[in-house]
Amino acid sequence: MTDKKVRHGNPALFNAMMQPHFCPGCHYGTILRCFAEALEETGVVQDSVLVTGIGCSMVSMHYIKGLEGVVALHGRAPAVATGVKRSLGKDKLVITMQGDGDLSAIGMGEIMGAANRFEKLMTIFLNNANFGTTGGQAAPTSLPGQVTPTTPLGKDTDVAGFPIHMAELMTNVKGVVYSFRGAVNTHKRYNQTRKALVTAILKNKENAGYSFVEILSACPPGHHVKPKDSLALVDKLIGEFPLGEFKNTDRPA
Repeated sequence: MTDKKVRHGNPALFNAMMQPHFCPGCHYGTILRCFAEALEETGVVQDSVLVTGIGCSMVSMHYIKGLEGVVALHGRAPAVATGVKRSLGKDKLVITMQGDGDLSAIGMGEIMGAANRFEKLMTIFLNNANFGTTGGQAAPTSLPGQVTPTTPLGKDTDVAGFPIHMAELMTNVKGVVYSFRGAVNTHKRYNQTRKALVTAILKNKENAGYSFVEILSACPPGHHVKPKDSLALVDKLIGEFPLGEFKNTDRPA
């Protein structure tokens, strides 16, 4: 992402001592840049706490200067974030960042419970349709026919079901005030996702309710493609997971 048109943030916001650990072709680094720009635009870096799950994004707070962070047990980020928010009070913006295996598999009960309790939290859901950190096993978001270590013949929907659409699912919870799905594989989509992150942050700054931003990401090792094919891989994911804003409401009565 070197085009100056999408450079809204200050590069000094990033910790130069933190060596990137993401695989070639992974979009997590670009997503972190997008997130950092949104934090800077809204001026909430010093007032935010990032709670990560177990996965490729779990050390994300170290990439952004001034951002406090906590690593939760697998799937438990919304529960930990609930404790952080209730302890520190309404002036603290608490955000979870979780992969699809962490959130939609082992953590499904936690995310739905937190949203249903009307917690004033924000979740960034990184969806690359597999358990990237642990070897690429099938996740609830994996595509039909997708070959993984746990579906070596391809994901059979008669056995494993269909990909779960979290952004749409969250709209059914009254306490959720914002739900969006974006990507960062083009400049236009990057900017749309950054604007969505800004919207979600502002809603949570106002303690309006639960905000949910899903971002599609390539995982070349997990999908058995070369890094140069990562952009096309996201387009394939978009074929299953449409982009857009699914809910944008005020604080429910």
